[in-house]
Amino acid sequence: MLTADRTIAASIMALSIYFMWHATVLPIGWVEGEGPGGGAFPFWLSAIMLLAAGGIFIRSFQADHQMTSEDGRFFDRTTITSVASVAGALIACIVAMPYLGAYIALPLFMFWYLKMFGGHGWVLTLSLCLTTPVFLFFFFEVTLKILLPKGWTEPWFFPLYAAFF
Repeated sequence: MLTADRTIAASIMALSIYFMWHATVLPIGWVEGEGPGGGAFPFWLSAIMLLAAGGIFIRSFQADHQMTSEDGRFFDRTTITSVASVAGALIACIVAMPYLGAYIALPLFMFWYLKMFGGHGWVLTLSLCLTTPVFLFFFFEVTLKILLPKGWTEPWFFPLYAAFF
């Protein structure tokens, strides 16, 4: 299993370097009067991914050999089921996004993930589901001027566009 960790970490590190190199086609710094350059987010997110994969790679050399389950498999049935459930919900969220919009699809995914999958309480679930779209709107649309898909909810945003743009 340590070989698998090292192989996957090295692959992700190579992919991160490729993404960083490709992102430098666009400005990766702050463009005066416009905000972050077009390559800033891909570059810096890839840099974070490179550091995280590097940490996994280094840690694999420090890990003992008890990372496998008793029957020798790396993932047990519960882990595979959990990962498949989250992957399926993410795919459903991405498919629904052009129709429902990011501000409906993402909170629905978060609600499912926090309340139904994670079993968290109502206060945490509702506070994150209600505040995340507000944060996303102000971060992406107002600050960075990056429009997120809104689907059929687009007319709801016309008053906000008039107020902020």
